[in-house]
Amino acid sequence: MAVLRHSAAFPFLLLLALLICIPALAYGVWLNDGGGGVEEEGEQFSEELFLKPLPDRKVLAHFHFQSTAPPSAAIGRHHHLFPKAIAQLVQKFRIKELELSFTQGRWNYESWGGSDPISSTNAKPPGVELWALFDLPVMEIDATWKDLTHSLSGLFCASINFLESSTSYFAPSWAFRSNVSNLRYGALPREAVCTENLTPWLKLLPCRDKAGLASLLDRPSIYKGHYHSQRLQLTSTKSTGIVLKQTLTVVLRPDVQRNSAYSSLDKSIQPSWSISSMFKKNVTGLCVPAKTSRIFFELETNMVVELEKLGYGDSCSNSIFDLSPNPVRVFKESNPLPGRSNSIIYEYINYREHEPLDLGMKWKLPFIWSCSQAPFHVSRFLMGSGNERGSIAISLQSTESNKEFLAKSHGCTMQVLIFQVVPWYVKVYYHTLQVFIDGKPQSVSDVIEKIQVSPSEDKLFPGTLELMLRYPCSVQSVALTLEFDKGFLHIDEYPPDANQGFDIPSALVTFPNFHSSRSYVEDNFSINSPLLLKFQEKNVVRSYTEALLVPLTTPDFSMPYNVITFTCTVLALYFGSLLNVLRRRVGEEERLLNSKDTTRIRLIPLLLFYSYLWLYQVFFGIISQTDGLCPQMNNAFVCECW
Repeated sequence: MAVLRHSAAFPFLLLLALLICIPALAYGVWLNDGGGGVEEEGEQFSEELFLKPLPDRKVLAHFHFQSTAPPSAAIGRHHHLFPKAIAQLVQKFRIKELELSFTQGRWNYESWGGSDPISSTNAKPPGVELWALFDLPVMEIDATWKDLTHSLSGLFCASINFLESSTSYFAPSWAFRSNVSNLRYGALPREAVCTENLTPWLKLLPCRDKAGLASLLDRPSIYKGHYHSQRLQLTSTKSTGIVLKQTLTVVLRPDVQRNSAYSSLDKSIQPSWSISSMFKKNVTGLCVPAKTSRIFFELETNMVVELEKLGYGDSCSNSIFDLSPNPVRVFKESNPLPGRSNSIIYEYINYREHEPLDLGMKWKLPFIWSCSQAPFHVSRFLMGSGNERGSIAISLQSTESNKEFLAKSHGCTMQVLIFQVVPWYVKVYYHTLQVFIDGKPQSVSDVIEKIQVSPSEDKLFPGTLELMLRYPCSVQSVALTLEFDKGFLHIDEYPPDANQGFDIPSALVTFPNFHSSRSYVEDNFSINSPLLLKFQEKNVVRSYTEALLVPLTTPDFSMPYNVITFTCTVLALYFGSLLNVLRRRVGEEERLLNSKDTTRIRLIPLLLFYSYLWLYQVFFGIISQTDGLCPQMNNAFVCECW
């Protein structure tokens, strides 16, 4: 009977063992495969770092993390690599595209470039910028936007919930995204960026900042830089699933004191630097779930041109600089224009755990070059004086690289899109729009091809202006001016530091005919890099202007404080005295004293009486000071007390 029982239970035991072992084996295969899974359609994660020297003695560091999740109809699906919080946001609010950026500082388009993929896609305005494209009916978008801002505010520990007000967000018609009605855009120029925003951003990574390239993100090193922008870009489709791109763009200045004595004395030489000197850490291995972990170093086009003039090609070690260690692979940009030099990218694979990868660049001789510029340099400023009226001016100045873009322009005309948002308390008169070309006034209809105006409404909606300019290629400067009046706010609507002024968000200027895409020599390795694939996308060249600070008529907030303090003091004295008079009952106090036993001799009054009697006798010489008081008295009780 025992043999039969064991033989009957054997299939069940075998089935139980298979159920336990198969998930464990699958998890082990997933780990051995680098976290990407056996199938290519599973969740994947990659990390990449892009480094580039800048002409003004600084270094650009661009971190690129990408997580993908396959399409799934289940709302509560469990994710191995992809952050579940982001997947829940996409499914709950039905987001097609989303981009959120936290930026500290302003991108210097003149010194750091204006037409490369980094400046066109990752250069953001100061503060917080958020835009989202929903897959919802138009009537439900505003309510969904408000819920989304609250969710993102709690997720990233920021004041994004201030964008829920209708005075803070708007729906662009075609300047930001062409012919899209389900898009909402909002910006907070005054939002401060600190580690409270970076920490939740890092928690979305599989290894956070404990391993891989994210371990280089030393907080003091990042926030002492000249520019810092962390961005989260989200794309969701039914065919490809969810793609999450997290980028961190930092412009750092190498520590000159750590370099050689020759470099510190000669200021014309670029400061030498390395990963350990800038981030105070080394790259010690990769994040285990990461499918790829690469570091790229770029020599941009103008730098390669100057090197070729000196007789140097794509060598990473020459008489000008030394780049160590040696790269694993070299990518060259393929340019269809003949006679033009191409940028060079060196690739380093981060797979050594026991040997730290400390990429560094040592300069030997002075070297001067310039970054690639946008066709026009854009700036914005205020005109006028006083707290009543003023003007907003947008200026476009031709750059040195304009000739290069003119060869690509269509019909030798320059097309420019301007997207400007103005708060409701800055009342813009759109009929006062004036256009100046090369300093001469022009007819608005001759320059402006298309215009879209949404006037502001007090305390309800901001004003938006969308322009499409078209002018000849030979133009050197274009200027637009708009007059405005300054409104009045209620005392509850002023910010905490009202005397500082009120911010107008940055204007977005786009050049539709020019793109910052780059194409490289295609091989099996370049296609596997998400960062290089991003560079090959057809991105439009765009620039952000400065954020304006408008002073408004501000009341003296010290006067209400003084009035409140004085009033409270007077009321306290008045009511205190009045209550004291009303509460005191003099007759009852006298009756209470009379009702007490007056014949009872208290000890303290008795001592005071005999002390006074003794002083009286001493003063008139009845007794001396040395004589005791008890012998002169016949009362035994008094003597006992003394």
